[in-house]
Amino acid sequence: QVQLEESGGGLVQAGGSLRLSCADSGRTTSTYALAWFRQGAGKEREFVAAISWSGVNTNYVDRVKGRVTISREHAKNTVYLQMNSLKSEDTGVYYCGASRPWGGASDRMNDYEYWGQGIQVTVSS
Repeated sequence: QVQLEESGGGLVQAGGSLRLSCADSGRTTSTYALAWFRQGAGKEREFVAAISWSGVNTNYVDRVKGRVTISREHAKNTVYLQMNSLKSEDTGVYYCGASRPWGGASDRMNDYEYWGQGIQVTVSS
């Protein structure tokens, strides 16, 4: 089974950086694409970044391109989201998702079958 848990969130000032981590304690995500979505207060959950099962392909929403980097370490069953130059608009709950086996870097929420509980990121101005 897949069990995802996010870590690394918190409060930062605008222009600062955070690195989120998401680990699969079930150690079953080697062939799964992994992604980050976020949800601001009163808003719909939106795609942020994704990485294919192999780690070769990545995908980002235009809003964060150039400021955010997604990466993974298969040996640790972990995906990371490095966020720089943070803005107040980046505030929200960040969720880690895992796709079905052999997934690509999809931006579609329904392509991700497993989810973590989410972690808060707050950017103050």
